[in-house]
Amino acid sequence: MMDYFQKVRKAAMDVLRPDEKTLRHGLELHEESFVFDAYGFSPGGGGKCERVEKLIADGAGRNEIIRAQEEFRMCGCWENPELRRRLKEAWDFSGVNCNFQNSGVEGNDPVEMLYRLSNYTNTVDRLTDIYERAVYPHQLPGIKERGHRAIYMTTNGVPLPDYKVSTDEALNLIGVFFRLGVRMMHLTYNRRNLLGDGCAEAADAGLSAFGKDVIAEMNRVGMLVDVAHSGQKTSYDAAKASVKPMVASHSAAGALSTHYRAKNDEVIQAVKETGGYVGICGHPPFLQGSMDLNAMLDHIEYIARKFGVDHVAIGTDNGVGLCPEEKYIATPKMRPIWEQYWTAPGAGYELMTKEQYDSVNWLNWPMYTVGLVQRGFTDDEIRKIIGGNVMRVITEILEK
Repeated sequence: MMDYFQKVRKAAMDVLRPDEKTLRHGLELHEESFVFDAYGFSPGGGGKCERVEKLIADGAGRNEIIRAQEEFRMCGCWENPELRRRLKEAWDFSGVNCNFQNSGVEGNDPVEMLYRLSNYTNTVDRLTDIYERAVYPHQLPGIKERGHRAIYMTTNGVPLPDYKVSTDEALNLIGVFFRLGVRMMHLTYNRRNLLGDGCAEAADAGLSAFGKDVIAEMNRVGMLVDVAHSGQKTSYDAAKASVKPMVASHSAAGALSTHYRAKNDEVIQAVKETGGYVGICGHPPFLQGSMDLNAMLDHIEYIARKFGVDHVAIGTDNGVGLCPEEKYIATPKMRPIWEQYWTAPGAGYELMTKEQYDSVNWLNWPMYTVGLVQRGFTDDEIRKIIGGNVMRVITEILEK
């Protein structure tokens, strides 16, 4: 596994080509800082699972297979001591202290969200040699000193009941998921929902009246509003509606990319005015340009220089699998889920090379820091970008 780690590190080194002084300073700064991925995927396990193979053989439905796969990858595989060792090595290699973790599936179905949320909750509770449960910002700094990592929960949608007797009743599940440990929610995914338009909807119709009610409730309970997958107008309207800082946790700068997941300057300014930030993702097709680590740094630098270093973070939207590729279960070909909507024009994945993706791999977090040193940011500015801004926003929402 360490060979793979070194492979992706080489890809980043080949892109940046830092001198020895810059490399050493960047790696040391990364090691001493509290690193908070604004939206990332904790390293996952895998391997052969008899239950999943039986479900596939029995012709089970898509959701049942996917749920079983996720449960095994996130929970069941850790009985394997080799995978547990790799898990710790991956965290150590990345230098990440906390991930804002996708722990609730795309959409608004609370039952579907609970499956993934339960898996990550179970993982944290079981792997106490690696993880600590943390749901408030004041719990996070001590985690680094104890050599542990934290998963800070987010969901890819706002949970809504399938019956809606009243607006107040429809909002109740936001508080329920907050009490279960969730601290950030997407207003929309790529498609339109009851709250507003997603980023891949051509109409770009904006936030609904109910969407404003949802934001008010999220502000009230202390849930961070995330518009990473929302349309431009929905994102802008949400920023104007929120009385607390809100974010686009894993996105890109629209001035540098025409991808529908990027945010235009008007939206970024509106997010800034709430006190929030835009997290730059690690997906080459979204970044465009050179589609590698330098492109990612271009987006960070653009927002930092134009809107202020307090309003940019890094939300990789990336993770790493710890099981050798040949040992993964081959699942049946499945159509994309309705919410996924990556069939919209301009997704761009066919344009990406393996080397470009490797350069922005989640394991290369230390090289992001090296790149920021290379771009001339001060140590204090870099500490904000690689974690301080996320800590500031969640502290303002939850503890002020």
